[in-house]
Order: sequence, then C-alpha cells, then structure tokens
Amino acid sequence: MSRRPPVGVLAMAGVAIGVLGLPLVGLLQRTPWSSLGATLGEAATLEALRVSAVVSLAAAAVSVMLGLPLAWVLARLPFRGRALVRAVVLLPMVLPPVVGGIALFFALGRRGLIGRALQNGFGVDTLIGTTAGAVIAAAFVAMPFFVITAEAGLRQLDPRLESAAATLGAGRWTVLRRITLPLLAPSLAAGATLSWARALGEFGATITFAGNHPGRTRTLPLAIAQANEAGQPEAAIAMSVLLIAVSLVVLVGLRHRWLAPRRRWPEPSQEIPSP
Repeated sequence: MSRRPPVGVLAMAGVAIGVLGLPLVGLLQRTPWSSLGATLGEAATLEALRVSAVVSLAAAAVSVMLGLPLAWVLARLPFRGRALVRAVVLLPMVLPPVVGGIALFFALGRRGLIGRALQNGFGVDTLIGTTAGAVIAAAFVAMPFFVITAEAGLRQLDPRLESAAATLGAGRWTVLRRITLPLLAPSLAAGATLSWARALGEFGATITFAGNHPGRTRTLPLAIAQANEAGQPEAAIAMSVLLIAVSLVVLVGLRHRWLAPRRRWPEPSQEIPSP
C-alpha cells in the first residue's frame, strides 16, 4: 500500500504552510539586512532588550518556583475539583492577554482586591508602571506553559522508582533530590524554556497592567509597537526579526519534547509475530 497521502491532502497542507509561512517571508523580505546590526544597536533598542531580558528571566524564575509545586499537586494529589483547578491554571493560555491585564489591574491596582493590602501592609504604593508589575504580567501568561509541561513529566515518571528508594530508607527530600528531580529535569528545562519564550513575547497583559514606560516596562514587543506607530518601520522590523530568531531557536530546540519517536511498523512483506 502506498504511503503517499492523497493529492488533495498535499495541496491543503501546502496552503496551510503558505498561510503560516508567507507573512514571515514577507517580513524577512522587507528586513534591512545591511543596517540590521546598527538598528539593533541603537540605545532605545538595547534598553528594550535589557528590560525584556530582566522581565522574561524573572517571570520564568517565578513560573518555576511557583509552578513546580502546583504541577506536583495536580499530578500527584487527587482531590475534588482538580479538573476545575487545572482549567483555571491553564486559562491564561487561551485568555486574551488584554483581558489578563485588566484582571491584574483590578486585582493588584491601587484600589484592587490585593492592591490595598499591599499598600497598607507592605507599603507598596503600586505595581503599575514598574518592572515588578511587568514581571507579574509576564508570569501570569507564562506560568501555565511550565505547569502543563512539568505535570506531564510527573505523570510519565514511574512511581516504582520513588517507592523503591523509599523502601531502602531514603527520606522524602532525598527521594525528591536524588530520584524525582533528576528524572524530571528534561521536562523542567523544557517548561522553563517555554515559559521564558512566552514571557519574552508578552505584549497585551504587560501594556494593559504595567504600561509602556521606557527603561521600566517597555519590552521588545512594546518597543516594536511603539516604533511602528512612530513611523519607524526599519526598527520595528529589526526587532521583530530578533524575536522570530529567538522563537525559532526555542521551537527547534524543544521539538523532541513534542514529537514522539517514529514507531517502526513491520513491512507488509514481513511476518507479523503473533501475540
């Protein structure tokens, strides 16, 4: 039997590739390659790059510190309403980022649900317009990517290995440090990288909650929008190409986490062993 898909399937696949790839080709075609280095070396671009690095790395760290215990609870602790909790945790993945920014504003703003407590109890005037606010907005949309990856990794671990270590006298922390975390390391690295990449490209929640302030909250995506609105297409294109390059490196590097190895089936002429 031929393994080639029908012509119609190949045609529709080609159309899909065109829909997804042509915009990128158009962007690359308009890229000012001769002045790309100079454009990326401008002070405003370097400042936005610095803010993006600080915000995205901090958001990824927050995602790991808070997301790992959450993933462990979702994967290992059965309780009533777990499906609802998981849905709430993963909601920012499908929620429009602007809606997330508005929700953060009404929760952490000066008159928000927690904003008043922060001001009265800790003397935090406001998170709006600060780098910390940008980190919170980025972590809000990036943490679900770490949680879902870490939870999947935990569910794939063989619990018998942990049980065997426990029966040999290892305590909980020893099992966690010597068995669980080393086996989970690839999933943790993939989840942290995904959350960092998502935080690096965050726009809607950041501008809605933290604002667009140079040197504090203006990340690369916000700087791209600013340059485009200011009639500076070369700067916008140059920064866009930089983000595309980073995203491609992340996606190519993590492809083995999403694509299972191809299973080799017996050829039609080969005898299939009976069970």
